[in-house]
Amino acid sequence: MTRKAEFFRKTNETTISASLLVEGTGQHQISTPIGFFTHLLQSFAFHGKFDLTLSATGDLQVDQHHLVEDCGLVLGKAFQLALGEARGINRAGFFIMPMDEALAIVAVDLSGRPVLQYQARFRRRFCGDLDTDVLPDFFQALATGLMANFVVRIPQGRSDHHKAEATFKALGRALRLACSLDPRETEAISKMLPSLKGVLDR
Repeated sequence: MTRKAEFFRKTNETTISASLLVEGTGQHQISTPIGFFTHLLQSFAFHGKFDLTLSATGDLQVDQHHLVEDCGLVLGKAFQLALGEARGINRAGFFIMPMDEALAIVAVDLSGRPVLQYQARFRRRFCGDLDTDVLPDFFQALATGLMANFVVRIPQGRSDHHKAEATFKALGRALRLACSLDPRETEAISKMLPSLKGVLDR
């Protein structure tokens, strides 16, 4: 099975396009005007083994909020389109990622209910050129676009770089597990929806 999608969003604030292959190898071509944010998205794609092309421009003369938030929304929409009805998927996944002295925990449930639980604290407002204040907005937009429940925790760490990067690595690996197909369900004559209700809001 090949699950892939493209999504394009243009507003007065941002222009963002994304192309996604769920069954990828981690290849990525990502271009944003925020260097460290680009690095985080590259780490996400690599550790999730998603092939991801993403290009984003926006009104950085205002601040970084619109661009980072809309990247989360576009990425979430691309995953939602690629997964379709989501038949046969694991639905839920989590990963605990250490990175030197830092630790990040990410859990995801592709439940159809967009909720974010976010608990993280950074020592500095900026990590490289990225405003860490907008990271929860990215995750909230990702949850909204994907119609998913995300839990993001950074319980410890000294380096803001390590804390942020560990989080995006954990995000990629948790989402990779949630999107993966469960052979016990895909082998059924009719692939099962991973819900007792028989419905996932898409």
